Amino acid sequence: MGSPVERIREYHRELKELRHDLHAHPELGFEETRTSALVADKLASWGIEVHRGLAKTGVVGVVKGRGTSGGRAIGLRADMDCLPVHETGSVSYRSRHDGRMHACGHDGHTTMLLGAARYLAQTRNFGGTAYLIFQPAEESGGGGQVMVKEGLFERFPANEIYALHNWPGLPPGKLAVRAGPVMAATDEIQITVRGRGGHAAMPHLVVDPVVAASHIIAALQTIASRNVSPVDAVVVSIASMQTSQLGAFNVIPDSVRLIGTLRSFRRETRRRSARAPRSTCGEAIRPPSTASAKRSSPRASASASSARRTWSPTPTPPWEAKTSPTCCSSAQAPTRGSARAAVPAAASSTIRTTTSTMR
Repeated sequence: MGSPVERIREYHRELKELRHDLHAHPELGFEETRTSALVADKLASWGIEVHRGLAKTGVVGVVKGRGTSGGRAIGLRADMDCLPVHETGSVSYRSRHDGRMHACGHDGHTTMLLGAARYLAQTRNFGGTAYLIFQPAEESGGGGQVMVKEGLFERFPANEIYALHNWPGLPPGKLAVRAGPVMAATDEIQITVRGRGGHAAMPHLVVDPVVAASHIIAALQTIASRNVSPVDAVVVSIASMQTSQLGAFNVIPDSVRLIGTLRSFRRETRRRSARAPRSTCGEAIRPPSTASAKRSSPRASASASSARRTWSPTPTPPWEAKTSPTCCSSAQAPTRGSARAAVPAAASSTIRTTTSTMR
């Protein structure tokens, strides 16, 4: 019969073409209609039971093995959405949609799970059931959490879940696995600073939100430098700064919008980091860190070694772990929380959707 790797190599060209097709047609979170239809059609063509509609565009395939294992089941998970990024490359399969790109490799994740699905459906050389979970909206939309809330584990009760995340820093053919946190929790920061605009030649008549925003950016950096232990890890990045007017070199705007991210591994570090800006902010989108289950990580590593590979699954986040110990690599989904950011006395700001008004 040959090893799983040898069998899957038999349809390597088809999988490569599939990945290129997915890359050329990226879709944002909860809008993966073409992608989910393609996934469902492929699964059905291989004789796999298909379930659609969880979290709008989510797809779950069910493959039953030839043997029995007391009702035990394994979940295999991949994400399908893209990022709102413009692709500038020149490959033949580059994105056909301006402002959208599979920059995080979810086209590869989807293709890998489809390859595994085809192999499992053809061989069924296992006991129990394999659930193939194609998740929408991993990139901050919380698709995994939505699937769970809509009954994913009630309908498909997996004992463990495994997934794989592309990691360009590793050599080809190598993967990494460890117990504990692997991928950081994410707090999305959105701050709007509102002032009173006017002519740049008369700054004494305006309330300048640009100056205030620059102080906020600098103050946020003290979360890492003054609020967290130097042997711990936290990253605060303001990735976007947008003013209410664009193009005029001599007009001070009425408002400035800041968007960024706060990333951490440990729960206590996250709480401490959120405590620092707590004085004047509101809600945050807060996906938890992805941590590998201790019992699943060695099993994943052993399975990888038997296939002459070193691979890197990690478990689902805490909100899923209560239902099933897992070993997957990128299954973040947001939970609601709150955090606040320290700002100048003349302004207030919120994480997530924040308005800071200066008078």
